[in-house]
Amino acid sequence: MTSEEVLAPSHRRRAYWHTALTLAVLVGAGYLARRHWPVLETGAVRLAVADQGWLCVAASAAAMTWLCSALAQQGAVTARLPPGRLVAAQFAASAANHVLPAGLGAGAVNLRFLMRCGMPAGRAATALAVKASVGGVVRGALIAVLALACPGVLLMPSLSGGWVAAGGAMTVTAGATAVVLRSTRCRRALAAVVADIRAVHARPQRAAALWGGSLAFAALHCAVLIGVTQAVALPLSPVRVALLYLAASSAAALLPTPGGLGSLDAALAFALTAGGAPASAAASAVLGYRLLTMWLPLVPGLLVLGLLIRRKAL
Repeated sequence: MTSEEVLAPSHRRRAYWHTALTLAVLVGAGYLARRHWPVLETGAVRLAVADQGWLCVAASAAAMTWLCSALAQQGAVTARLPPGRLVAAQFAASAANHVLPAGLGAGAVNLRFLMRCGMPAGRAATALAVKASVGGVVRGALIAVLALACPGVLLMPSLSGGWVAAGGAMTVTAGATAVVLRSTRCRRALAAVVADIRAVHARPQRAAALWGGSLAFAALHCAVLIGVTQAVALPLSPVRVALLYLAASSAAALLPTPGGLGSLDAALAFALTAGGAPASAAASAVLGYRLLTMWLPLVPGLLVLGLLIRRKAL
């Protein structure tokens, strides 16, 4: 029996759980949409008569996100990747990410692309891990800086029995993780990751591409939402909108729905409303953001994905 046959049942079980959770989130999102349909309808009408200039700015920022993603991916590897196919792969990966849960689509597309470029599977997976880790660090740093610029926007919940229990559970989980990481196989894997990180940062151009691309990617997504909020005259400052977006998208990432469908929409609408925006204006902003970053690029992205597969670039 091959290793693939051994791992197949666990992969199937994981896919079943992801599918079940995705369906549950989508059912909940459908229920909320039906319950708040008048607000959504008003938001759609408001978006239809929004400022076209600001919507063009938001659309341009959305288009630039794929270039920044390609720049960050190039910075995560020492070998030179074909720039045209790299950008096309990021565009296709974003479309695949809206079909499969928890970023599995984007990860699979990028992993296959790097392997087609001649990288071993282990090195390709490490490059994806490096890019994701840097993206998380950049996002956390942006949240910290913006939180200092907008004090009081992100309020820490008061400690209660539930939060204490959650903290204890996290401590136990961290301890168990530390025990697992002490195994020989995990130490070897971590050593390989550290070696790749050092190799990338030994080349200033690669390090600049990795960190700069990751920073620009997060900033441009903030710019998309800021442009939409300006188009619908949402009464929030751009800095506050950026902070609310980063916080809401980070929270929505905990639910493995395709492209954050349902989870990101609800978290972003709640964040904007809690930040002081009217419900109809918040709905317009969320609809506009999702239209520019998900629905409009979805079909072209899937077509590019099919073309890359046909040309054996993936």
